Amino acid sequence: MEKIEIRRVTTDDLLLLQDIGRRTFLHTFSSGNTEQSMLKYLDEGFSAKKLHAELQNKESQFYFAMLGEDVLGYLKLNTGRAQTELKQDGGLEIERIYVLEAYHGMKVGQALYEKAIEVAKTLRSAYVWLGVWEENPRAIRFYEKNGFVAFDKHLFKLGDEEQTDIMMKKVLHPANP
Repeated sequence: MEKIEIRRVTTDDLLLLQDIGRRTFLHTFSSGNTEQSMLKYLDEGFSAKKLHAELQNKESQFYFAMLGEDVLGYLKLNTGRAQTELKQDGGLEIERIYVLEAYHGMKVGQALYEKAIEVAKTLRSAYVWLGVWEENPRAIRFYEKNGFVAFDKHLFKLGDEEQTDIMMKKVLHPANP
């Protein structure tokens, strides 16, 4: 197999990002949610306007995992005020790591995760954190395997439904000099 390349997403990639975002989110969460809630979230969370604003936000970064010209998955990172919860200067949030189902088990998620850690180290982040749906044991195991520990829970609104996410953190170094 060719080497998986990780590349930064730009506003020129908006439609590709929207497509893979919707497809991977739908696959990951459709079995545990109503169709109405899923459609509402996909329309709002992956609208071209919202994604364009996120791509232009200097405190957010998107990356594609590529195999040749094919997009296999993507990563979204947030720092500063773009973080969904903690919003602390020393933290970096992994908001999304999603991989198309056909590429599960091929280390695509690991490659995206390693990019997140590389970015965190470049930014001298003290820690990396994320929220993961409590009904997604595969993702929880993935993050535990990579050294994350649960530290809290929070509610995530999907359409009209409230769900619980487990908040997990990995400390990179105790202080951000």
